[in-house]
Amino acid sequence: MNELLLARWQFAITCTYHYFFVPLTLGLSILVAIMETRYARTGDEVFKRMAKFWGKLFLINFAMGVATGLVMEFQFGMNWSEYARFVGDIFGAPLAIEALLAFFLEATFLGIWIFGWDKLSKSLHAAAMWMVAIGSNMSALWILIANSFMQQPVGYTIRNGRAEMTDFFVLITNPNVRFQFPHVIAAGITTAAFFVLGISAYHLLRKSHDLEVFRRSFRIAVVYAVIGTVLVILVGHGQTQHMIDTQPMKMAAAEALMQTEDPASFSLLSIVNEADMTDIFSIRIPGLLSFLAYNTFQGEVKGIHELQVTYQDLYGPGNYVPPVAVSYWTFRLMVGAGFLMALLALVGLYLVFRERFEQQRLYLTLLVPAIALPYIANTTGWLLTEVGRQPWIVFGLQKTEDAVSPAVSAGMVLFSLATFTVLYGALMVADIYLLSKYAKSGPEGQEDLSPAGAH
Repeated sequence: MNELLLARWQFAITCTYHYFFVPLTLGLSILVAIMETRYARTGDEVFKRMAKFWGKLFLINFAMGVATGLVMEFQFGMNWSEYARFVGDIFGAPLAIEALLAFFLEATFLGIWIFGWDKLSKSLHAAAMWMVAIGSNMSALWILIANSFMQQPVGYTIRNGRAEMTDFFVLITNPNVRFQFPHVIAAGITTAAFFVLGISAYHLLRKSHDLEVFRRSFRIAVVYAVIGTVLVILVGHGQTQHMIDTQPMKMAAAEALMQTEDPASFSLLSIVNEADMTDIFSIRIPGLLSFLAYNTFQGEVKGIHELQVTYQDLYGPGNYVPPVAVSYWTFRLMVGAGFLMALLALVGLYLVFRERFEQQRLYLTLLVPAIALPYIANTTGWLLTEVGRQPWIVFGLQKTEDAVSPAVSAGMVLFSLATFTVLYGALMVADIYLLSKYAKSGPEGQEDLSPAGAH
């Protein structure tokens, strides 16, 4: 294996590990803030126990997210120095703002929240958690501004072989951000909702101590889940239409659409020969892809073969088709998991309104493994986003093969790849163990978050 392939594998593995923790941080910070706000307004001790219990799990997840995220930025200077040289003036700005503004805000108020129990008033302590939630989601915004430049470069000029920023406002108002950021936040809400639903269902099935904590958590989380899944689907629809406009090859690969069609059909199942880009077997629904693209059952969606010719005319000779099988199946796993979660959330909402959710043991049992669904959707969604953009690392400006560091050998990358894989694997095991341990113990089995304890 060469340096390029190893460097891509290393970044993919470290990014995938890190992103296991990010959506839960985004969504659970808001949910804990909501729970503690209810406590501050009502004085009901059940809401305080809820905030402490889910806050404990938030802290474990947050710590792992920080630990796995620290090394990611170093890879830009080590494995991807040509990328850093070419786009560093632009890419570095939102990353610096994320660290100096959003992360420090989040970390500072998280410390206040941990050590402020019984030292701050109820309202101030709840406000600290809201600042953590704002910081967490602001952090995601700046990271996505940086990533959106890779998807849709704006506000730049090419000077002396490098991309230089010409308009910071244009950079932060990138049209791609308007779709990507809400989609990520909605995914975080959905992840937190199913995390809380699954753990609450586990305790309701076991008739654990302090059942009122899990009854109320379930009711709040099921509403949160409906909001999250509906937003994910609606914003995802808009994001798909934007992708067809700005990265049509990604959509063609995700649909295994070889030839341009009008109206365009949606693939239920396609098997392709990627060597010569031909269909081996395909079952398609006429007109549905046109509806997804234009909200009407008429409309042209360009296929892989025509786009390949167009891209060669624009950018010169080369292969501009991303891995079709990866794009195709990650898209379906993401969408399938999303709609399955929406169905589970709507069923749960119905059962909550009918006050029958505690009696539906089969439904509660299904919610426990359903904790994995948002993680599947999050991971496959980002794989589609990044793999479907290939061969570009910055769309239309720099190819991935031109971004790798020339001074890093395959042996060096292989060593760091093996090291990070083992280290991150150990962290993942530790995270799952700690989350499982404290989730199963319930509020009664946990020590207080503050050193002095709660009174």
